[in-house]
Amino acid sequence: MTLLQLSPQNSTTSLFPNSHHFTIKLPPSKPPNHLNFPTVKKLRALQTATDAGQSVPAPPPPEDEPPLVKFAFVHSVLLPDGTPDVHYRKARGGQKLREIMLDNNLELYGPYSRPLLNCGGGGTCATCMVEVVEGRELLNPRTEKEKEKLKKKPKNWRLACQAIVGEPDSRGLVVIQQLPEWKAHNWNYAKELPEDVLQI
Repeated sequence: MTLLQLSPQNSTTSLFPNSHHFTIKLPPSKPPNHLNFPTVKKLRALQTATDAGQSVPAPPPPEDEPPLVKFAFVHSVLLPDGTPDVHYRKARGGQKLREIMLDNNLELYGPYSRPLLNCGGGGTCATCMVEVVEGRELLNPRTEKEKEKLKKKPKNWRLACQAIVGEPDSRGLVVIQQLPEWKAHNWNYAKELPEDVLQI
């Protein structure tokens, strides 16, 4: 046990004016908490140490990157400094645009994000509208549901739940304006996108 003694040393005021000496017994202190990591069951050597003077072999060249479609998602509201809020992502083709956006935590529904305010990808509510600024050739043609729901909208507006992005082996760039009905700016993607995104 640890012993703790408190005593007022030449003080004029005391919390307990009628006593001058306190003794409190504390339980033994516990060792600090340590993090326990699971033990590694298998180790695999990637490279061995070489003797002095021997050359280290070069690592194998990386395999070619699988075919991916590059995306630039532009939010409808500017950042506080006046620049567009652009999110860059890559995804394999052959998927619906809705799944790509939701898998990457990108805003799709805006004020209709609650479950009862959208159809969940059925193509009946038209709350997942996006504007395809670049890359329309990578998307499938408009479906009958899109033709019905978007007949008064510009031709480059799509329903994300109906738009399929290319094939699994597709490559290219798709620039998407999120929530085009609430777009508060005009954005020139050719001037704003970094060079590495524009290169396909």
